[in-house]
Amino acid sequence: MAKLAIVPTLAMQQRSDSPDFYIRDRDERPATTTPHRHDYFQIQINRGGDTVHHIGGAIRPFPRHTVAFILPHRLHLIPHPADADFVVINFTQEFFVQHIRCDPLDLEDIPLAEAPELAPFRFQEHLDFTLDSSDFAELETLVAKMRAIGATRQVGSALILKGHLLALIGRICNLYQNQLLALAADKAEKRGRRDALERVTKYMREQIGNPALSLKDAAAAAFLTPNYLTHLLRKETGSTFTDLVLDRRMRLARTHLINTSSSISQIAEHCGFSDEAYFSRRFKKAYDQSPSSFRRQHQGG
Repeated sequence: MAKLAIVPTLAMQQRSDSPDFYIRDRDERPATTTPHRHDYFQIQINRGGDTVHHIGGAIRPFPRHTVAFILPHRLHLIPHPADADFVVINFTQEFFVQHIRCDPLDLEDIPLAEAPELAPFRFQEHLDFTLDSSDFAELETLVAKMRAIGATRQVGSALILKGHLLALIGRICNLYQNQLLALAADKAEKRGRRDALERVTKYMREQIGNPALSLKDAAAAAFLTPNYLTHLLRKETGSTFTDLVLDRRMRLARTHLINTSSSISQIAEHCGFSDEAYFSRRFKKAYDQSPSSFRRQHQGG
């Protein structure tokens, strides 16, 4: 997936003709052709045109008769080939799981028993939901019903739409129950977060000497959005990106002060500080002594 300086977050009103639930095909609205995220749930159904699905740090095959499930705020892209024939379903968290009151970025932490309807969304990076002709025909019937009801909304239509939507997701869960249960038991979503953090850590290590090292660039390198990376770091480490970078730079500075004869200005530059005075202030705040004093104490000179 291309690394973009700015990844747009699409809202329901930008990509849907209804504020809570919207279903369309390729003729009604062009596909988004760059990596993006949205503040709503999305299901994409591939009727024709083999392609791939970039989601998070994974690239999954997305052939004909495959269904993709995208959580809110998850960075993704599905390139649509010339012969593509897709159905897209957008719906809000309030429409879909009104009983769950949490930040959309925490949906992966909801126990499977509490919200089984979230299972395909939680494990999309690990599993491909490809159907045989018979099962896909069953899904197409549900899609046709949702399109007809969505086109003429009346009192009670939202309830019927949600029923058909849950029937679609429930059928997928039935077909892939063994794989979904195994992934849940293996805590695959947590493994995915660990992999993302490892990509961030690797990028930080490689770029630690770069004064321009930023949250935005680290997120892009790890196939995350800055908002999701901020949330992930706070959840998994309790720290901000800035704090983690500063801590790593301070530890690297300690190593150089103890083990090399480089000047303070050279060490500051090596650790990503363009200003020696600022480096010295940060070091003294962290260790209650200046870099020179620290070096004398630990080198015995």
